[in-house]
Amino acid sequence: MNFKDCCKPRTTAEENGEYEEIRIAKAKNNCHLCDDYADRQKEKPVAVMCCEGACLRGEIARQTANILCHSLVPEKTVRVCLGGAFTKDSGQRDLVRKAGRLLSLEGCHVNCASRMMAGVIEGLEPELVITDRLFDFDRSLFGIDDMPPEKIRAHAMTVARTIAATL
Repeated sequence: MNFKDCCKPRTTAEENGEYEEIRIAKAKNNCHLCDDYADRQKEKPVAVMCCEGACLRGEIARQTANILCHSLVPEKTVRVCLGGAFTKDSGQRDLVRKAGRLLSLEGCHVNCASRMMAGVIEGLEPELVITDRLFDFDRSLFGIDDMPPEKIRAHAMTVARTIAATL
């Protein structure tokens, strides 16, 4: 499957009126290291948030984001801390809110990262990349232990190179 086929728009909750409401306690603490990082990275043209799932697909999405942002195109991309962006309105959320181009690397079709962030930033419409559509593997596998680490890394590299070519 090519890159454009994995980036189809999703049906929004606004269109079908389905929401789940979640209460999150406001953060009382803040990490200055996280905010300093966000401030240093804010001029980069592409912000990358991603699935952080503990399954095989989530792990490949996570490694893809790290390879993309810290190895292949660090001068163009900034890796967003999904937890920080979702749970507090500070530097990480600003990276998402103000990005010239926002990629959401989703491990699968559930689109957790983009749905989470759309819950805290009204009207957010990231460019979805469903990473498990960009490599071939046994789709019956679920756990990280179901695939050797070197294969996980190879799949993540394949996806990262595919995305980097579009930047």
